[in-house]
Amino acid sequence: MGVPGPFPGSPGRPDAPVPDREEVDRALERLGAEYEAIETSLLALQDHAGRRLLEGAELSGTTKERWAAAERSITVLWSLFDAYTAALESARELRERRRWPSAEDLAELTELLHGEGVTVPGAAAADGAPEDGPARPGERFSLEGLVARMNGLYARSLDVIVAADAVWSALPARIDLLSAELQRTRSLAHSVGVRPGEHPAGDDLERITEELLRLRERVIADPLAFWVSSSTGSSAPGGGRPDTGRYDRAARALEDIRREVAAVLDVRQDAERRLMQLRDVLSRADRTLTEARQARGEVLAKIAASEVPAVSGPSTALHEQLAAAADYRRRAQWHRLSPLLDSLEERAEDELHRARESLTAVTAPLAVRAELRGRLDAYRAKVARHGMAADPLLTERYDLARRMLWSAPCDLRAAEQAVWRYQRAAAEALVPQQLEGRGES
Repeated sequence: MGVPGPFPGSPGRPDAPVPDREEVDRALERLGAEYEAIETSLLALQDHAGRRLLEGAELSGTTKERWAAAERSITVLWSLFDAYTAALESARELRERRRWPSAEDLAELTELLHGEGVTVPGAAAADGAPEDGPARPGERFSLEGLVARMNGLYARSLDVIVAADAVWSALPARIDLLSAELQRTRSLAHSVGVRPGEHPAGDDLERITEELLRLRERVIADPLAFWVSSSTGSSAPGGGRPDTGRYDRAARALEDIRREVAAVLDVRQDAERRLMQLRDVLSRADRTLTEARQARGEVLAKIAASEVPAVSGPSTALHEQLAAAADYRRRAQWHRLSPLLDSLEERAEDELHRARESLTAVTAPLAVRAELRGRLDAYRAKVARHGMAADPLLTERYDLARRMLWSAPCDLRAAEQAVWRYQRAAAEALVPQQLEGRGES
């Protein structure tokens, strides 16, 4: 509920000259309007929703201290207003004695309107004292000074009420909404195995739950502990904003957990496909290693004087972890399956790559022999095209190289030298024919 602003100031000055009848009537009319404005503000302050909440709450900390001071200020406000009302009624009664007031009446009215003729109770004066020093018990005020004192008390009281009401309006409802979202996330997390003691996100959910409970209790009991005053230096009551720092941190932490749970849900929905792909990759790796072992035996039987690397067996650890992943899926332990699948997918690809490299390394001597055979046959065909297939030297070197390459075990180093010698002899034999062909052209 809105509350009208501070009270207007009383007209005139203490040293003002004695007014005439019309000036007195105008002054009384202004005082009457001022009285109504003050009364409206005080009644609105009394009926403010924040004030009713403060009166009924079990407060603590800063709010308890400031509200106790505000309650005293509000009590003083009504005492000062009573004194102001009495002074205004006295001035009205004096004015209503005669239609045409005498000089003495006007002088007395001047004192009532502009002088320090209002006496307030000592307790009221002390509680409403300005910050630069205490008021004297039974201190006398002018109407203008009385309004200034009420303005200060009103602003300080309203500041407490508005700030507390703003915090209560902003934070508890948001905390309740976040708590409801947390419960939904918690239920979903439990369904996929994200539980306290079993998954870090489950522990985080418990921590956030406790944090929101503590936060709500503190906000209800001490709302002013969550109020940040305006940094602009504004003196307006309620200048500032609720401090949502703790709430915002809890909201961000819950969002992180929601993403974690969503990732686990994705794993659950996609687990079978990923497990099948993992089985396929590891199966291909195993078959490749089997092929490499068989090829190694063939190489050792067919190739002599060649270093053939050993071939390891399938990765027992990977197969055990794959079995564990399948077990996690059967038991719906998705939070454990998720990181294991991520690790297995990367390591299974590495295993397939290793198996392929092993097969390549083992079969390298066979590839070299096949390349030498192809080169030998290519030069043999070239020699035949030039009509030199029957050349005794070339035939001898070709037969030697061929016997080496097609015998088992094959000495690759010796066979390579034999192919090179045949290749050089063929090149030398072909040079005269090539020169003769250029001369005829």
